[in-house]
Amino acid sequence: MQRRAFTAMGTEVELLLDIEPGEIAERALDRAESEFERFEQLLSRFRADSELSRLNREGRLDDADPDLVHVVGLALAARERTGGRFDPTVHDAVVAAGYDRTFDEMPADRTGPAPSPAACGGSIRVDGRTIELGPGTRLDLGGIAKGYAVDRVAEVLGLAGPCLVNAGGDLAVRGGAWPVGVTSGLTLELSKGAIATSGRDRRRWRSAGAEMHHLIDPSTGSPAAGDLVSVTVVADSATDAEVLAKAAFLGAEVDVPHVLVTADGRTVLAGGLA
Repeated sequence: MQRRAFTAMGTEVELLLDIEPGEIAERALDRAESEFERFEQLLSRFRADSELSRLNREGRLDDADPDLVHVVGLALAARERTGGRFDPTVHDAVVAAGYDRTFDEMPADRTGPAPSPAACGGSIRVDGRTIELGPGTRLDLGGIAKGYAVDRVAEVLGLAGPCLVNAGGDLAVRGGAWPVGVTSGLTLELSKGAIATSGRDRRRWRSAGAEMHHLIDPSTGSPAAGDLVSVTVVADSATDAEVLAKAAFLGAEVDVPHVLVTADGRTVLAGGLA
């Protein structure tokens, strides 16, 4: 088993490739790592030189990279599909809540006035390679960008052999059978498809004495309230799993296998899991 670990897209990435060591394995892992670096350069809101940051500053791109166009299109379709629970225009709401830099750079307890909600649901127009944002609209493609990158890298790495691509808990496999720990007492065996988790138990901080997290409820423009700590979804792709996990965290019913962890410590299996 060949393994490579590195940091990209604001999280820890692990690549597992089930072939013998050698030049083929190293080339495949090199290419997969380079793809993650390319997606970060394209889709990160934390990099001032990324294409997404350029779009957010200028409000319009006429020569957008095809991958950026595709991810924005996926995000728009996800917003429609989930009735607005998944919304790529939460950028200003996330920043208003205090998540205005990479998580590693954030203080655990922020001082200053209490955060105010920010409006979501801004307009986005995609026409060919042109992307145009409505007035005051900025995008945070975070989760769906990470899921998309995981899917694409799994396709690349899978050409060399059975593989698992894991980016901060969002993972996809190609070939083989892979045990995946979901909670401390639950492991799923994944032989195809992907898994993603949305939760308020990891990226959280305090601001003006209140506990905050990064999962914004677009209907309020503030971090989501409720009794769920996390939702883990199994789907055909990491992109879909990301969208459905966020929607389920915000109360949507999803018709795929999923695991809910509640604030009182219960683990609930749903969607055919038993």
